[in-house]
Amino acid sequence: MSDASDTSAAEDGRVRRRGRNETEEERADRMWVELIQEVRVAQMGVQILFGFLLTVVFTSKYDDLSGTDQTIYLVTVVLGACATGVLIGPVSLHRLVSGRQIKPQAVTWAARMTLLGLVLLLATTCASLLLILRVATGDGYVPYLVAGVVFWYLLWWFGLPMWVRYRYTTR
Repeated sequence: MSDASDTSAAEDGRVRRRGRNETEEERADRMWVELIQEVRVAQMGVQILFGFLLTVVFTSKYDDLSGTDQTIYLVTVVLGACATGVLIGPVSLHRLVSGRQIKPQAVTWAARMTLLGLVLLLATTCASLLLILRVATGDGYVPYLVAGVVFWYLLWWFGLPMWVRYRYTTR
């Protein structure tokens, strides 16, 4: 089964197929495997960061933090907990809906969870950086450094992928 968007004319006049010839279920299976590989990378990062954050409160340095820095720390820990939860969510989703013949819908929801998890990981990472740089330097340029890092992450995590999507797809 093909439509005009799945084919392109080759230089010698033959029709060349683009994409994969797979059923909706086969596509969902493939996309699920790819998504889980992506989630594994993000989970590893957020779990290491979150684990580190959980230990800070038990150090003697925590008591020396200003009220603002303690607030930044608490917000960062909550962001890390939320990121961890939503990035582990696709595993729970798969387990609870497995065998119900709704894998395409599960893939869609898992992809949404993963995107939200990346946004929360971005927020957690930047809040952690803000706290660390404030404690390490106490300088007024820290917010500008953090804003630069936020821009950097937005560029590579979202900007470039969206540009590639726009540039190379017709849908």
